[in-house]
Amino acid sequence: MSLTLRTISREQHLAYIQSLPSASHMQVPAWADVKAEWRSENLGWFDDRSGEMVGAGLVLYRQLPKIKRYLAYLPEGPVINWFAPNLQEWIEPMLAHLKQQGAFSVKMGPPVIIRRWEASTIKRGIQDQDVKRLRDLEADFIEPRAFEVADKLRRMGWQQGEDGGAGFGDVQPRYVYQVPLANRSLEEVHKNFNQLWRRNIKKAEKAGVEVVQGGYDDLPEWQRLYEITAVRDHFRPRPLSYFQRMWTALNTEDPNRMRLYFARHNGVNLSAATMLIVGGHVWYSYGASDNIGREVRPSNAMQWRMLRDAYALGATVYDLRGISDSLDETDHLFGLIQFKVGTGGQAAEYLGEWDFPLNKLLHKALDIYMSRR
Repeated sequence: MSLTLRTISREQHLAYIQSLPSASHMQVPAWADVKAEWRSENLGWFDDRSGEMVGAGLVLYRQLPKIKRYLAYLPEGPVINWFAPNLQEWIEPMLAHLKQQGAFSVKMGPPVIIRRWEASTIKRGIQDQDVKRLRDLEADFIEPRAFEVADKLRRMGWQQGEDGGAGFGDVQPRYVYQVPLANRSLEEVHKNFNQLWRRNIKKAEKAGVEVVQGGYDDLPEWQRLYEITAVRDHFRPRPLSYFQRMWTALNTEDPNRMRLYFARHNGVNLSAATMLIVGGHVWYSYGASDNIGREVRPSNAMQWRMLRDAYALGATVYDLRGISDSLDETDHLFGLIQFKVGTGGQAAEYLGEWDFPLNKLLHKALDIYMSRR
């Protein structure tokens, strides 16, 4: 198949995404509006024979301080046939185009899963003193074609750091936690939760915790809980304006792209979460909770409601997003994987992010700049 790459309109891009079973929420045209500080471009790949669009990519351009050159970034993209035998014919026109646009370096995140580990396998790993990381465990599923993709990229000159993170580290999580929903009943999904999760869901129900959906006007209340969480977990919170922009941009593109949930008890909101929907893929994207009311288990109740809603939407996967690959109980990120493993799903490892330095000197300078931040 011979291919042509060209800039496309947002409408063409959106129509292509809507024709697929799913794609990353960072590859929908509206994501460019969320990332307002980046310049953006929509790319389309066309089959020369039929003239039809066969791939798309959202490119975000970040200007280097003081010079008119850009880092070109395709988060969790592009959306192309990664297993195509002629991968080079997809990638090379993209590099040539981005170079023409003034990019000195390209970063992309192929949406390709290499390995999956079932919850039961991870639990065994946690109990085994010799197992420190997911990688130490034999995976339950391996995608051999993913290794071929990695080989092809290396041969083309794409780079990845030793830890799998490219030079200045993966921006998007390499390991995520997912609950598969396709061809399963809700009873099955619930049965797969561990005992603690099932007990906590029951506890919340008994205590009268209610889970409700919020709207744009409830975002300040979301922000209140999110900032409490940021103080507790020592991270820098995004401003309220970011979530307002996200809500407006995503829901203008598709009224069911982003949702907001609250778990409340006696009229007080105790936890909140944002949910993103693209085709059959549903993500729990941001979570927040108060320091009070934890004994009534609002977070478990909220996740169970979100999962049920995802199921009702016909989702094939409920994605709890990033986890660390550490299975060491003393690791500060261990609680995250422990919470998510309770849902019974699977940990999945993506191919990670890859860099292509179009200008080695400027790429190196960016590396140094990013490592000092």
